[in-house]
Amino acid sequence: QVQLVESGGGLVQAGGSLRLSCVVSGRSFVDFGVGWFRQAPNKEREFVAAIAWNGGRTNYADSVKGRFTISRENTKNTVYLQMNSLKPEDTAIYYCAVDRLGLGVSQKNRYDYWGQGTQVTVSS
Repeated sequence: QVQLVESGGGLVQAGGSLRLSCVVSGRSFVDFGVGWFRQAPNKEREFVAAIAWNGGRTNYADSVKGRFTISRENTKNTVYLQMNSLKPEDTAIYYCAVDRLGLGVSQKNRYDYWGQGTQVTVSS
């Protein structure tokens, strides 16, 4: 089975930076696509960023383009989300998820496994 553990969330002022980590357990990690999603109060879970199995294909939600960067380090079974120029509207619980097909798609229903989430709060 696949397990995911997110970390790195916290409280940061607007304009600041934060890096989230997602450690994935699974023998086929190098074949996985991994995505980041977020869910704010009273909103549905939304796509943030994703990376394909080979790390070459990435995609981002329009709201975070130019500010967030997704990357993976396969030797550590870890995917990162570097978040810069944070805004209060980025406040949410952030989840990482695994797409066993390895495509790094944006549709949340395509993901098979999810982490427990990590809270990101951006103050004004």
